Amino acid sequence: MLLTRILTAVVCIPVVFSCIFLGNIPFYLMMFIVSFFCVYEYLNISKKYSPHRTLSLVSAVLFFLFLQFFNNCPINKVSFSAIVIALTFFIKEVFGKSPKFSIERIAISFFGTFFIPLSLIHMVYLRNLYGGMEIIFFIFLVVWVLDTAAYAFGFMCGKHKLAQHVSPKKTVEGAIAGVIFGVLTAFVCRTFFMKDVLSVHSSLILGFIIAVAGQFSDLAESLIKRDGDIKDSGKAIPGHGGFFDRFDSYIFAAPAVYYVLKFLE
Repeated sequence: MLLTRILTAVVCIPVVFSCIFLGNIPFYLMMFIVSFFCVYEYLNISKKYSPHRTLSLVSAVLFFLFLQFFNNCPINKVSFSAIVIALTFFIKEVFGKSPKFSIERIAISFFGTFFIPLSLIHMVYLRNLYGGMEIIFFIFLVVWVLDTAAYAFGFMCGKHKLAQHVSPKKTVEGAIAGVIFGVLTAFVCRTFFMKDVLSVHSSLILGFIIAVAGQFSDLAESLIKRDGDIKDSGKAIPGHGGFFDRFDSYIFAAPAVYYVLKFLE
């Protein structure tokens, strides 16, 4: 298992870093693939609610494309898409076989189709900002370090459960360590390669935001998996589980960083 994880990392990390470095189409395609598989795995997790899987996947693909392109569109793309996606699922149910549990199917389908692509497209928005390459590397490094610190300190000295019914192994001590090391990593990143992109106080704020939002994103995905009674969201990444497992930290962290940066401009 460990060897599989290492081999996967050896193959995947250079690919991910290359996409971040190149930006534009390569990075967009990477996030497009991530979004697609996250929605796919979410629908598999939620299969007991009988979501509209094919319709949801098609809608999620079109939504992700629509958010990135058609920049001269005179309408609010998010609001318009939300209405169209909801309408699509209602049409499916109105002309379906049975209205029983229709609200449940619509809600579960809509959530995966709309929220996951909307959250992850913010990684693309961040990459397109001034200093976008550095910002994406910054987010990845902070998340990786805080995850490692939270696990290590939680294992060594964790005594108080953070969210016992959702993720029994996570502890308050681990979460605090994650925040501390996340902020420290942000400061180090700013010192070495982001002096022209972020001020010191901005880097510290963003480090804190990523640490908190990233860990909560992880808990949110754990909540979904707990409801689906599964351990891993999938097996697409050998030794690491699914795409939803690997990119769950960015579900809330990416939008949070984007809007904080916009606020700090």
